[in-house]
Amino acid sequence: MALYVRELKHAEEQQLRQWLDGDDPDLRHRARVILLSSEGYRVPEIGPMVNAHPTNLRKWIHRFNQRGLRGLISARSGGPPPRFTTAQRGQIVELALSSPRDLGLSFSRWTLHKLAEQCVKRGIVDSISHEYVRQILLAADADYRHPTRRNGHAGGRSTLGAGSRAIRSEPIRTPRAAAAERVREARFSTGTD
Repeated sequence: MALYVRELKHAEEQQLRQWLDGDDPDLRHRARVILLSSEGYRVPEIGPMVNAHPTNLRKWIHRFNQRGLRGLISARSGGPPPRFTTAQRGQIVELALSSPRDLGLSFSRWTLHKLAEQCVKRGIVDSISHEYVRQILLAADADYRHPTRRNGHAGGRSTLGAGSRAIRSEPIRTPRAAAAERVREARFSTGTD
């Protein structure tokens, strides 16, 4: 017996079409499945159109038929819940981009351990590992070793969570690459090569 979605209400069809044009790829996929089914396509026909297994398609059609649009929205699954809020992450980044001396501390450069310790002392978080501080700063493209630099440029400020990382205008040079370049320049300027 063929499985189809029940008849769509006008509001449901409008919402499905909005999801079809939305940013969430899961909802976009599910909306397309439901709309194709409502147009009379059978599950074996929809599968190749959306590149999905028939069992998965039947699941979403059944969910929609039983719970409506709410059946298509999945709760967050997998992994632990986020440890820190966006505001806390922003405070950690701002702390890392500030000068320790300007904050009245006795050292002039941050380490990940010192940042983690100060995050707790300042009440930003209850506890945090230096590794998690590193991951937060990496995601924000913030350089804790040079408090005035962000995104590879001096004095730059970008907002946390903007969704894109800045593209570096110059490739990152390792100390070894810089030394090799100096040797080449020295040979060229002295005429040996």
